[in-house]
Amino acid sequence: MIHPENNEEYKGLQVNNGVEQPVSIINPYLKKGRFARRELSAADMVEGIVKGDITILSQAVTLVESVNPDHIAKAQEVIEKCLPYSGNSIRIGISGVPGAGKSTSIDAFGIHLLEKYKGKLAVLAIDPSSERSKGSILGDKTRMEKLSVHPDSFIRPSPTAGSLGGVARKTRESIILCEAAGFDKIFVETVGVGQSETACHSMVDFFLLIQLAGTGDELQGIKRGIMEISDGIVINKCDGNNTEKCEMAATNFRNALHFFPKPDSGWLPKVLCYSGFYGIGIEKVWDMVYEYFDFVKKNGYFEYRRNEQSKYWMYETINETLRNNFYNDREIHAALGEEEQQVLAGQETSFIAANKLLKRYFEKLKG
Repeated sequence: MIHPENNEEYKGLQVNNGVEQPVSIINPYLKKGRFARRELSAADMVEGIVKGDITILSQAVTLVESVNPDHIAKAQEVIEKCLPYSGNSIRIGISGVPGAGKSTSIDAFGIHLLEKYKGKLAVLAIDPSSERSKGSILGDKTRMEKLSVHPDSFIRPSPTAGSLGGVARKTRESIILCEAAGFDKIFVETVGVGQSETACHSMVDFFLLIQLAGTGDELQGIKRGIMEISDGIVINKCDGNNTEKCEMAATNFRNALHFFPKPDSGWLPKVLCYSGFYGIGIEKVWDMVYEYFDFVKKNGYFEYRRNEQSKYWMYETINETLRNNFYNDREIHAALGEEEQQVLAGQETSFIAANKLLKRYFEKLKG
């Protein structure tokens, strides 16, 4: 190949010949997309889930979490067909402040349950998303070293993606899929103390709160809202020099529980100490959990709570659908910016602006 750059007038500039390209070893007759994964129909997904296929279960959970309108319709069809196979598990919510050792404890709890009671365990971990980047680490699985490789366990972290209500609904639907796949024990893990706990409580049969001792004023741990919805309180890291502090904290919690109204279940929450890392006291924790289930199944509260949860999620779904419909309306979306400017300019109050938008929306629905 002759390069004009090598002429005398371009003296000092030299361009070398390119490297000769090797002959392609790819089969030219290989059809594109030959090995592409076949998209499963709703019926295929249900069949795979009921057979206990973990790969198809994972795909179905991903489908449930999708915000694509086409995926939503298909996901609802899958959930509806899986519904007759669900409801045969014990659902346990596990919560606690960051650093309380939830993931390590779940690893120890899960292995204990699978070894003693057999069956299958699914862990659905709600992972908070960053308000800035909107991303989630989804790294809970790394701390569940034994469970993550156990053949009878399924661990699925899900990001909140800024919508706690949405992810809570999707987690509840994921519970149905896991139950249809034969998982008779479901853990729902959430983080922090606040709205996420209320959402978690509304989809489980037993709510376990993990606390720590020796982290400051013990009154900080005795928060009325979170204590009132807890069916059991356990204090982690009760080992070594921390044992005495844990026992003292447990006494404080027990005393505090006596000042709260008696739960509807008639069950007085117990306070226990254990060590998730060293596996100390794990059996006592689960003896308490199963004692609770025996208690509420005898007095009928177990079925009552599940029925109340079903009603709760019916109304929550209505609220969420109405909210999404309002904000996705093109006319309202355009008017939102105008009303926002009016509020910022001090020309009208937030309440007047909101009422004007709602009135406009309802008039549009009528007409």
